[in-house]
Amino acid sequence: MPSQRPLAGADGIAPDHAAPLATAAGQLINAFSIDVEDYFQVSAFAPFIDRASWDSLPCRVERNVDRILQMLSDADVKATFFTLGWIAQRYPGVVRRMVENGHEVASHGYGHLRATDQSPAEFLADIRSAKGLLEDIAGRQVKGYRAPSFSVGKANPWAFECMAAAGYLYSSSIYPIRHDHYGVPDAPRFAHRLPAGLLEIPISTVNVWNANRPAGGGGYFRLLPYALSRWSIRRINAVDRQPAVFYFHPWEIDPGQPRPAGVSAKSRFRHYVNLGRMDGRLRQLLTDFRWGRMDQVFQDDLP
Repeated sequence: MPSQRPLAGADGIAPDHAAPLATAAGQLINAFSIDVEDYFQVSAFAPFIDRASWDSLPCRVERNVDRILQMLSDADVKATFFTLGWIAQRYPGVVRRMVENGHEVASHGYGHLRATDQSPAEFLADIRSAKGLLEDIAGRQVKGYRAPSFSVGKANPWAFECMAAAGYLYSSSIYPIRHDHYGVPDAPRFAHRLPAGLLEIPISTVNVWNANRPAGGGGYFRLLPYALSRWSIRRINAVDRQPAVFYFHPWEIDPGQPRPAGVSAKSRFRHYVNLGRMDGRLRQLLTDFRWGRMDQVFQDDLP
C-alpha cells in the first residue's frame, strides 16, 4: 500500500518535495506513466527507419508532451515521464516543464535501444548516461528506469544489476504477459524486490482463466474497448487490492503524425489503430480513477 512518508533526495540532487499521496475513501491511488519517445523511435519501426535519420525527421514529441501536461493539469493528476535521453538533450525545456508541473522525471534510456540488443557494458553506459543527463536538466534525482519495449527478462537478468550499479532505485521493465516482442508471462504481477536490491514495478495485468491479460495501457488500451480497461483496473484495485500501473506514449495522441513508408501491415495496424480516440479515452481514465506518480504510489517499498 502507498506510504504517506515524504521522499528523500540524493546527495547533490535537489529533493522533490511533492506532497505525499492520500487515498480517497476505499479507493487506491494508481500509477500513471508516459514513455517519452517520438513516433519514429518505436521499436516496431526500427527495420524501416534508419536510426541515423532521426535528426532529419519532423519531431512532434514536444507539442504532444505539452498536450499531455495540459491534460494532466486539467485532471489535477501528477504522473511519471520515462524520458529518453535523446529527447531530453534536444528538448530540455519540456523536461523542465515536467518538473515545474510537479511530475516525476524517470529514465527510458538514452537512445531507445532494446536491452536485449546490447552487451552488459553497452547497456550500463546507456542507462548511466541517460540518468546523468536527465538529472542535470531536471535538477532532481532520477529514481526509475523502464527498458524500451520491456526488453528485460529471463534472457538478460544482468540488466537489473546494471540498473542498480547506475544508481536507479526502481525498474518498471517487466510486462507479465505473452507477446511476440516482449513479456515474461510467469513473472510476479505486482511490485516486488529483486536480488539486485531494486524494486520491480510491472505493468498491470489481470489473471483470467489462468493467464495474465494486459490491463496497463499501450496498444491494448487503444485496440480494446475502453470498458475492458476500466473493468480490469477496478478488478486490480478491488480484488487484488493493488495499485494499477498504466502507460502510454505521446505519439498515441497524435493522429496527424507522419506515416513512414515501407512499414509492415502488422506494425501499421498496431501503431495507428484508434489514435483519434486516445485523447478522449485518457481523459475518461483520468476521471474514473485516482492517479499519482510512480515514486509516490510505491514510495514505501523503494530502497
